[in-house]
Amino acid sequence: MDTNYQALKNDPNLEIATLGTGCFWCTEAIFDAMAGVKSAVSGYAGGHVENPTYEEVCGKQTGHVECVEVIFDPKEVSYEDLLEVFWRVHDPTTKDRQGNDVGPQYHSTIFYHNEQQKAAVEKSLAEVSTSGLWPDPIVTTIRPIEKFYVAEDYHQQYFDRVGTRNPYCTFVVKPKVDKFKKAFKDKLKP
Repeated sequence: MDTNYQALKNDPNLEIATLGTGCFWCTEAIFDAMAGVKSAVSGYAGGHVENPTYEEVCGKQTGHVECVEVIFDPKEVSYEDLLEVFWRVHDPTTKDRQGNDVGPQYHSTIFYHNEQQKAAVEKSLAEVSTSGLWPDPIVTTIRPIEKFYVAEDYHQQYFDRVGTRNPYCTFVVKPKVDKFKKAFKDKLKP
């Protein structure tokens, strides 16, 4: 995890987005590569268990989803830009599933932090729903953030640290990151 995480989180010039697109290894690697993103941290949100562990979340009884807390500079990247990436880097039409990852912890979810974000999400959802980008109905849950729990250290910057030494990263994370980098060349960090 970024050693400046807490300082960044408390910086009044930065904003926070919390997004769940399935496995947080994929989500973190994608948003961490975006220009304007200062930190992307893997964690859990939306459930009823305090301080959940990965094993508890995978046990499908906590109500949490794997998500990423994205701390960004709105002068460099807009919340709407983050939402554009969100809708295109995962399948928001499959309930509790992203590829072979199945379970409620992989549900497509946007946790909004304020009424401005909620309005932006609703507008973005309406646009994507009528755009033809996804032929099936979108099942993404939109809800207010209550509490974000940082995942265990071994999950943080997983793809950056492990890369293709892990078969899951080779066959799932890397193709998603490559697709993102190809589609959003203008949004990448230099």
